[in-house]
Amino acid sequence: MAKYSSKINKIRTFALSLIFIGFIVMYGGIYFHNQPIVMTVFMILGLLFIIASTIVYFWIGMLSTRTIQVVCPNCGRPTKMLGRVDLCMYCREPLTLDRQLEGKEFNEKYNRKDASAIKHTEKK
Repeated sequence: MAKYSSKINKIRTFALSLIFIGFIVMYGGIYFHNQPIVMTVFMILGLLFIIASTIVYFWIGMLSTRTIQVVCPNCGRPTKMLGRVDLCMYCREPLTLDRQLEGKEFNEKYNRKDASAIKHTEKK
């Protein structure tokens, strides 16, 4: 079984990875300490990764304020949902707001607006 995570946690993990990539690129610039122009390019590129991370964190923070909070039936903790189906942020219990999807196997394709994604996964 694939390891799933809630959508908010996936986006936060992506933003955290941008920070680490930015630091690694900056440290890579130290290798060119005899060539100040190349070193400066690496430092600026690393800074751009960190700025992109800040933008993603801000975006997910604003998105997180507009999400629906539900209580997980498995662990009893309040969790935030993005879309029609999502996982609990704590115990990874599949959650849905759509009565038609209750009892079906968890699939993130159910969040797509077109109905072909739902029909395609039901046939399997």
